[in-house]
Order: sequence, then C-alpha cells, then structure tokens
Amino acid sequence: MRQIALAIGLAGVSFLFAVIWGPPLLRVLKHFNIGETIRVEGPVRHFTKFGTPTMGGIMIVVPVMLVTILMDAASLIGFTVSGRSILLPLGVMLIFSVLGMIDDWEGIRGSRRGIGMRARVKFPLQILLALIVTIGLVYFLDVPQLYIPGAKKSLDLGYWYIPIAIFLIVGTSNAMNFTDGLDGLAGLISATAFITYGAIALLQGQIFLARFCFILAGATFGFLWFNVHPAELFMGDTGSLPLGATLAVVALMTGHWILLPLIAIIPFSETLSIIIQVIYFRITGGRRVFKMTPLHHHFELSGWSETQVVQRFWLIGLLFAMIGIALAIT
Repeated sequence: MRQIALAIGLAGVSFLFAVIWGPPLLRVLKHFNIGETIRVEGPVRHFTKFGTPTMGGIMIVVPVMLVTILMDAASLIGFTVSGRSILLPLGVMLIFSVLGMIDDWEGIRGSRRGIGMRARVKFPLQILLALIVTIGLVYFLDVPQLYIPGAKKSLDLGYWYIPIAIFLIVGTSNAMNFTDGLDGLAGLISATAFITYGAIALLQGQIFLARFCFILAGATFGFLWFNVHPAELFMGDTGSLPLGATLAVVALMTGHWILLPLIAIIPFSETLSIIIQVIYFRITGGRRVFKMTPLHHHFELSGWSETQVVQRFWLIGLLFAMIGIALAIT
C-alpha cells in the first residue's frame, strides 16, 4: 500500500507542475504563433480550431523530467525514490519528443507547412531509434521477453524479439499520433494505458517503473486540463510520438506487451481503420469502408459530437484496460 500511495503522490506532483506551468507555456506558444493547421478534407467543425497553439507535448515532457530529477536528488540524501530502470523510458520520451517537435515545426513554419516531415525521413529515424532502444532492453536491462496470460515463466523469443520490439515501438508511436485528432482523446487514452501498465509493474515488483508510469500519467492529466474540449492547446507530434513510443517500451519492460493491443485498443483500432481504408480503396478502385479515417472522424461524420466520440472511445479504452490487468494477473 505504501508503494501505491507514493506512486499516486508522484502523479499528483507531476500534475501540479503541468497545471502551474501551462499558462506561461500557452503565452509563449501564442507569442510565436505556434498554431495548428487543419486538414482541408477534414470535418468542417474542425476549422474553428485553426491557429490553436500546438506542440503541447512539451507540457507533459518537462514535468516528467523535472520530477525525475527531483527523485534523483532525493537519493542523494538517503531516499530511494528512483532507479536506473526508468532511464530508458525517460530517454525514449525525450528523444521521440524532439523528433515530434521537428515534425511539428516542419508542419508549422518549415518547407512542408501543413504536412510535416516526409515519411521517408521520419519513418527510418523511428526505426533507428527503436533499434537502439531494443538493444538497451535486451542487453542492458535484460527484460522478460514475453509473458503469456496464465503462464508462470516468461518465454524466450531469441532474435525474433528484436524485430517485434522495433515494430511495437514504431507502430504504437504512430498509432498514438493517429489518435491525436480530437480534444482530449489521445491524452485520456494514453494516461489510462500508463496507469494500467503502472499497476502491472507494481504487481510485478517493478516499483521504479510503476512510479514512472504514474508520473507520466499525472503530467498527462495536467496537459488535459488545457486540452479538454474546447481545447486551448493541442498535443502535436511533440506529445503523441513520445507517448506512444514510451508506452510500448513500458509494455516491453513488463513483458506483457502481448496485451498492448487490448490496453491501447483505441490507438490500434485507429491504425487498423487506416490500413483497411487504404487497402479497400485500392482494391475497389476508389470505394471506402469508412466515411473518413482515422476512425474517430468516421463517427464524427456519422453524427456523433466530438465529446461523444472522446467519451465513448475512452470508456471502451478503460474497459479493455481493466481486461488487460485481469489477464496480466491470471
């Protein structure tokens, strides 16, 4: 119980940091006109969001970094609050945030305004970063490679683990990016997923990893203070890319990555909707399965309000997160 209380307390601290420094960040972003561009082919109601400050993922990253530094400082006076195991997911969050920041800047002020980085540049960079992270998971942290629900011991996947881990990191990073299209959606989904894996880490005895998950969830809730409908601030790739990549790394560290498609069912469904749409469009010569992808736009165009889509998607995500915890402890 003491570990749970401390983890929740750290989440509260990161939440307060995010909420306190949110207004100054908003003023800076507005001053430099770091505003969102809107897809012309998107739902008409989204045009009102044009110019809303973006790159809000900074609001999440900075409190997480600050609280982590404070935890390390506490260790100097005899308190063991953090461990080396959180350095890898922390580094992933920071590096993918920088990548997302470059992508956002390209889309706002760069040569590819309204589009962002070229996929042929961005995707290989993600794969390279994921490869480096996977090497760290295997050779430095020696994480359990795979836990099957109901099994007592982890399975050794051998060399297959490396491509699987790379695929998960890159895939989840982009899946969270696809999910970031409605006010509060990506934040709610990612915070729920981190709390879920934080609980799994606690049950495994990975105390430091659990604390990191709760700190990240707390900072994300702080961001949601400004991101709920109508949003004052958007996450941008600065937030969605690191949240997805870090979530995949946390899942890999617990060994329960096979549950990630359940615990993060909304991002995976959003990605699947795009894949289905593209394949069906090409096979049928222009016909569509969905009115628009990612999936949340389909329901918007079907008559759901933005808040209905977000709330219902989050309820589905919460339900499947609980199922994920149940399977992890069987």
